[in-house]
Amino acid sequence: VQLQASGGGLVQAGGSLRLSCEAFGRTFSSYAMGWFRQAPGKERDIVAAISRTGYRTYYADSVEGRFTISRDNSKNALYLQMNSLSPDDTAVYYCAGGFALDSGRVFSQIRDYDYWGQGTLVTVSS
Repeated sequence: VQLQASGGGLVQAGGSLRLSCEAFGRTFSSYAMGWFRQAPGKERDIVAAISRTGYRTYYADSVEGRFTISRDNSKNALYLQMNSLSPDDTAVYYCAGGFALDSGRVFSQIRDYDYWGQGTLVTVSS
């Protein structure tokens, strides 16, 4: 599956952005999906993850209550609604997909993901 992330940009602290990830190719609904981010000089970390059906989600502590991950399997699309953004959220955001036999699985580790989008830059100014 090919993934294409979009929606990044420059926003002021306290603002919101919605990232999108469009999937092309294989059956999108066969994949658990996730959003990762990588700030300059730092490792790539999980932000949020969602099961194949969207029934289960996972959030990093740093974004819990501010970010919402969702998916629309009819549109082959993954989303990340980001609210109350802070400069600490500045990073390149990547969407990723991992094949999951269990419809309820969520993956929080990089090694569980097979496909990656190209990344979209989010910059939060103070």
